[in-house]
Amino acid sequence: MPRPHTGNLDQAPSWWPWLVGLTLIALFAGIGLRAPWPADEPRFAQVAREMVESGQWLFPTRGGEFYPDKPPVFMWLIALFYQLTGQLKIAFLLPSALAGLGTLWLVFDLGRRLWGDHVARSAVLILVFTPQFLLQAKGAQIDAVLCVWITLGCYGLVRHFLVGPAWGWYAASWVAMALGVMTKGVGFLPALMLIPLAIWRRRFDDSGHQAWRLRAWWGPVLMLATLALWLAPMWLTVERVHSPELLAYRDNILFRQTAERYANAWHHIQPWHYYLTTALPTMWFPLAALFVLRLRGIIDLWSHDAALRVLLSWVALVLLFFSLSPGKREVYILPALPMCALALACVWEQTPAAGRRAAAVLLRAVLVLMGVLLTALAGVAWLAPHRLPARADDYAGAVAALAPGVLLLGLALTGIPVLLRKRALFEQLALASLLTWLCIAFWLWPTLDPHRTPRTVLQELERQIGPGTQVGMLEFKEQFLLFTDRPMVHFSYLAPLAQQESSAWHWMRADPARVLLVPDHLVLRCFDLSRHRVLGQAHRRDWVMLDATALREHCYGPVGHATYRYIPVRKDILS
Repeated sequence: MPRPHTGNLDQAPSWWPWLVGLTLIALFAGIGLRAPWPADEPRFAQVAREMVESGQWLFPTRGGEFYPDKPPVFMWLIALFYQLTGQLKIAFLLPSALAGLGTLWLVFDLGRRLWGDHVARSAVLILVFTPQFLLQAKGAQIDAVLCVWITLGCYGLVRHFLVGPAWGWYAASWVAMALGVMTKGVGFLPALMLIPLAIWRRRFDDSGHQAWRLRAWWGPVLMLATLALWLAPMWLTVERVHSPELLAYRDNILFRQTAERYANAWHHIQPWHYYLTTALPTMWFPLAALFVLRLRGIIDLWSHDAALRVLLSWVALVLLFFSLSPGKREVYILPALPMCALALACVWEQTPAAGRRAAAVLLRAVLVLMGVLLTALAGVAWLAPHRLPARADDYAGAVAALAPGVLLLGLALTGIPVLLRKRALFEQLALASLLTWLCIAFWLWPTLDPHRTPRTVLQELERQIGPGTQVGMLEFKEQFLLFTDRPMVHFSYLAPLAQQESSAWHWMRADPARVLLVPDHLVLRCFDLSRHRVLGQAHRRDWVMLDATALREHCYGPVGHATYRYIPVRKDILS
């Protein structure tokens, strides 16, 4: 069994405080410089905004309609920071940034206790240069917060069984699992670590301490008790009110979005090998490459390092768990990344210098190649922008403004392996990653933000209608609610388009002064799209306005007259 390492942080190299400081800056850089971007960020920001404005935190709503797709913890955190700061542009990114910081600390402390400071520092560097980690820590998706709960769950179990006993951390791990479930359903994944722990952790360690005891059963009980703090009031309220909308919310959040979504996924369908052949080689590069290159070292250490066996076995169980579901996304495997980074750091630090040489040469060459490609991309953006991919046309006007930043970043990545050739490989890779994200946060985000929001569409809408005109939307986008100062009506995002259209037709017939905001790609039967007025482009769609002249005489769509009216309380919060 591994013995606890106290470590001596005073012996850290002189560059370490600078790298820690740069990591902190990179995590929080750019907060407040951009609005929520599609597809998911506006949804979570709008739900949090409605929590604060309505005071209804138990049942999240989106545009006034119950939002049953995700548990509430992530939205609660955004709403909490929104209430504290009054600025949604700041609040929506803070939970992920703080979760990223917490994950780094947990990995460092666990690595230090298991194998010493060198492994702990290498594990942190691996996380920093693995693309998926900072990609999620600097976005407003749920997965970074889920990752910190799952990492805390793993930390508590390892701290108790392999370093402890530490019953307080054991209890904390089960509370973290409950919070993970309340964040995104799969927060129980650390419990899978009990399988390798039961196989390789003896009943008594070398000091005579006993980690497997009867009170270990308190862990699952504590997890259920924590879940009950949310589930009990939610369930009791549904039973008391017993409205069809609340019953549908309860059944959706507890059943359809959990077991049914896992066993019978209805989107993101991928083959069983998707994570091994696609997700890991891309989102975990170069960690995945390092793992393959050091496979021999892993085999050599496997027989006499129980902690390594436990961590890698848990990572394998998580990958197997997600591979068994037909629905797969790269982001699903993010929670396995911290423990995998920690295990690989252990292997790397115990590899002789000669064994690291091939990996170092290969990855430094990749870094130089990336720098050369970015430099070439900047040149094309300046000299021949028509040769860029077609999607670049969506950001006309921004491409030339981005070119200087891309050029500087390309030159920096090319120069790092040369100018810092005496530094360790992981330091060079981490520095390249941090510089990339600083460039993204301070240059790319502010430049692209006007192109990723519907400001111009809504400004044109305001120019063409009067202040008292009621506006409805088909297939509405949450970002329009974030940027509007006027009430907006939609016709249930849960309803099929034909039913939304029928509801919109009856709504406009009731008051011909009303107008409809729609993307022009829709095929409508109740409206004459040739009578539209173009407003502008957002979300890579042209948006148009329909007034009473576009109403057809009859609409034979399915019956569905539900309308949801959202009235913003706080004005201009994203300006």
